[in-house]
Amino acid sequence: MRVVVIVVAALMTLGLAAFGIVAAQKVVTNTTPVATQSAPTGAARDTDANATPRGPVVRVLDASPIVAAPIVRSEPAAPTRVAQNTADATPAAPQSAPEKAAPAAAPSTPACDKPGGMGLARTVEIDTTGGPGFGFEHFKQYDFLRDKEVVLTFDDGPWPENTPMVLKALADNCLKAIFFEIGEHATWHPEIAKQVAAAGNTIGSHTWSHKDLARNPYASDLEQAKQEIEMGVSAVHMAVAGPIAPFFRFPDLQHPPAVLSYLAERNIAILSADIDSFDFKIHKPEQVIKSVMSKLEKHGKGIILMHDFQRATAEAMPELIRQLKAGGYKVVHVVARSPVTTLQKYDDMIAQQDKLSVNNSRPVSSVVRTIGE
Repeated sequence: MRVVVIVVAALMTLGLAAFGIVAAQKVVTNTTPVATQSAPTGAARDTDANATPRGPVVRVLDASPIVAAPIVRSEPAAPTRVAQNTADATPAAPQSAPEKAAPAAAPSTPACDKPGGMGLARTVEIDTTGGPGFGFEHFKQYDFLRDKEVVLTFDDGPWPENTPMVLKALADNCLKAIFFEIGEHATWHPEIAKQVAAAGNTIGSHTWSHKDLARNPYASDLEQAKQEIEMGVSAVHMAVAGPIAPFFRFPDLQHPPAVLSYLAERNIAILSADIDSFDFKIHKPEQVIKSVMSKLEKHGKGIILMHDFQRATAEAMPELIRQLKAGGYKVVHVVARSPVTTLQKYDDMIAQQDKLSVNNSRPVSSVVRTIGE
C-alpha cells in the first residue's frame, strides 16, 4: 500500500512539472521581441530648430576643383516625376550642356545705288567701356582695320557751306564718316548738326571751345578740363536733339593722363589718328588730296583725320573719294554700341547759354530732308 502511494505521488509530481514546461513554452512562443524603431521616412532626424539638415554634395564639373556646395535651408522641393514602369526603367542619360547658339551673321552692307558710287565696305561697332583708344599715332592696342581699309573722320564742325559740301560728297558715294564736333559750333549751327546725323553719320565731340587740354589752366585743373569736355558733349547732344556716340577726339591730339583716366571712367572712347592730313595748314584741294594719298601709300590703311571746318578739304572730297576708290581702298563706318550719357550739371550750363533756341526756330522740313531710305 505504501508503495502505491509513493508511485502515485511521483506520477503527480512529474505531471505538474510537464505542465509547467508546456506553459513556459507557450509564454515564450507568444512573446514578440521589441525591435529598435527608426524615424519614419521623411521625418527630421534632428528636432533642434537651429540644426542644419544634411544635404547632398554638389560637384561642379568645370575647370575649377570639385568642391562641396554649401548646405542651405530651403523649402521642400516639388516631387520629381518618374517613369511609371519602374521595374523596366533605365537610368536617364546625363544631360549635356545646351549647345551655344551660333553668332548671328553680320548683315550685309547694301550696294551703293549712286552711279559710280564707292559704297561702304563694312560697319564696325565699338564697345566704349573703359574708354579704349584708337589710332596708331597714340594707341597701339586695337588694330581693327584690314589692309587698305580707311575710316574718314572730320573735326571742328559743324560749319556753314563746308560741312554740307562734305555731306554731299559722302552721300554721292554712299559713304559715312565720324564727325567730331565742337560744342560751341554746334550751338551756332544746330541745323547742320542735325543734317550730319540725319545722313547716318556718327557724331562724337571735340570739347566745348577747342581748348588744348594739355596746357594750363586745364593741365593743372582737372575740373576745368572736365567742364571743357562735358560742355562739348552736352552741346553737341542738344544741337543734334538725339543720341550721339561716346567718341572723343582731343584738340591738337594732346592726351593728358589725368583726362584719359576721366574719360575711361565715363566710358568714352578716344580716337586719335593714323593719317593726319594736316589740312589746316593747306589751302588748296589738290594739296589735301596729295597729303592723304601719299601717307596712305606708306601706311596702307588707317583712320584719316580731316576738318570739315576747312574749305579746301570740303572742295577736295569728291576727288579724294574717287582716288581712294581707284587705289583699291575701302571705307569702314564706325559706330558705338551705346550712345553717350550726358551729365545734368553740364546740360544746365549749355541751356543757360541760350544759344540753341536762336537757331532752332526753323521747321524740321526746311532743315532736314530724306535723301535715301
